[in-house]
Amino acid sequence: MEKPVHHFSELFEQLGLASDSASIERFIERNSPLPANMPLADAPCWNEGQAEFLREAIEEDADWAETVDHLDASMRKKS
Repeated sequence: MEKPVHHFSELFEQLGLASDSASIERFIERNSPLPANMPLADAPCWNEGQAEFLREAIEEDADWAETVDHLDASMRKKS
């Protein structure tokens, strides 16, 4: 069975953040780039619940893992 595909905006909704394109761009610009050695879930912009969700998505290779990887890559690019 294939995993569902989650859109980038849905990840922001899941994290309780504004999910329109402009808000997503602002969030990434404000919180990037992350240091190369910092896991995404350890970034200071997350609350405890958000960090745990991100950590579990990757560790468990959950449905959200691919979308979380996209967020990770986006937050490592220099603006």
